Amino acid sequence: MTPNDSLQPDLQSLKNIATAVYALQAVSFLLVITYFIAVILNYIKRDDARGTWLESHFRWQIRTFWFGLLWFALGGLTFFIVIGWFILFAASLWLIYRILKGWLNLNDGKPMNA
Repeated sequence: MTPNDSLQPDLQSLKNIATAVYALQAVSFLLVITYFIAVILNYIKRDDARGTWLESHFRWQIRTFWFGLLWFALGGLTFFIVIGWFILFAASLWLIYRILKGWLNLNDGKPMNA
């Protein structure tokens, strides 16, 4: 082990965390709290992924959280005027797409496009 080895991020550990975040985002359809746990985990480990191909996954997951939160809040606010139903449906489909696309790319060892 060279001194520089300790400076290299543990890619397998980061990949496991990214996998866990995708899983937490998916479970959020049943337990909403996991959506927030996922983004907290992202922010805690984001700096460790900086400069690696996994950085794009952490960025993708964080953006998924914030845009998802925005669309779900908008859908919730407009739920009683029928448009909210459509917003919530579209936001759900979008969230499923983001989770699946990210998880599949992660599994294939590919970064996410910016």
